Amino acid sequence: MASKGRARTEQTPAGTFARDILNRLLIDLSWASSRLEGNTYSRLDTERLIEYGQASEGKTALETQMILNHKQAIEYLVLDPAHAQVTHDCIVALHAFLSDGLMADPTAVGRLRRRAVEIGGSVYMPVALPQRLEVLFGIVIQMAAEIDDPFEQAFFLMVHLPYLQPFEDVNKRTSRLAANIPLIRHNLCPLSFIDVPQAAHNDAMIGVYELNRVELLRDVFVWAYERSCQQYVAVKQSLVPPDIFRLRYRQALSDVVAAIIQNDEVVTIATVNARLPSTVAAADAAHFTQLVLQEFAALHPGNAVRFGIRPLVFAAWKERHGGI
Repeated sequence: MASKGRARTEQTPAGTFARDILNRLLIDLSWASSRLEGNTYSRLDTERLIEYGQASEGKTALETQMILNHKQAIEYLVLDPAHAQVTHDCIVALHAFLSDGLMADPTAVGRLRRRAVEIGGSVYMPVALPQRLEVLFGIVIQMAAEIDDPFEQAFFLMVHLPYLQPFEDVNKRTSRLAANIPLIRHNLCPLSFIDVPQAAHNDAMIGVYELNRVELLRDVFVWAYERSCQQYVAVKQSLVPPDIFRLRYRQALSDVVAAIIQNDEVVTIATVNARLPSTVAAADAAHFTQLVLQEFAALHPGNAVRFGIRPLVFAAWKERHGGI
């Protein structure tokens, strides 16, 4: 697994691999992990939601929220590698992102549970006493943190977090993202769970809950990781590293470009500055303005759709103003 998961590149800072493929990882992991929970979004639906904020028709608000929660949790781990630590605070933070807006009790978001829970489709009953649960959670995190091998550490988290059920809900989703922490830190290919059959995953978890047997989950884990490596390692070296600044202001950038074209305005520094969103920090204003001008310099009918601009609308604007 280590041989397959490590790209043939020079040593780079922790988190570099995951950041290099972030756009694909956001879509793949958000879609695959949500699908394992019964979410009916397709991968294309997920891409539209993450890239353009377009919720799919016929899907429930809960399904949409689940996808967006994954996006936020993944960005939390990848955009700042200092967050990717096997610690109490990091695991709780992942749960807070993943469960936002999905818990019957809003105070249960990002908090260890204070009541007994049951596992759907299983007779297994997790620890119910809150004080005991808190102690065991601390032990699990400490034991995981002391594991040196990143794959063993990842698998340990995938087994023990769902088995302990430290939160009222969203435990398996939390474990799947937590399993990526050691992979991110060691610059290994992340685990996206893409194409993992839901039935195989569920059967593997039942084996853990009811029999304390990890063999099937181990096989799922290894297969899923090999599948992820096929997706990402071979193409990593051909990818252009993402512009973190552009990623941070992606929505603001899209809004400004679309507004200038839709309002039939000439592209100048003054025009861009007049539409500078309040979300852009003052220290970033000059860089943001230059980024908008760069986008217009590269804009053509084929890629204007990224900003919600129809080709005919763009062509008409281009004919009147000639771009920049």
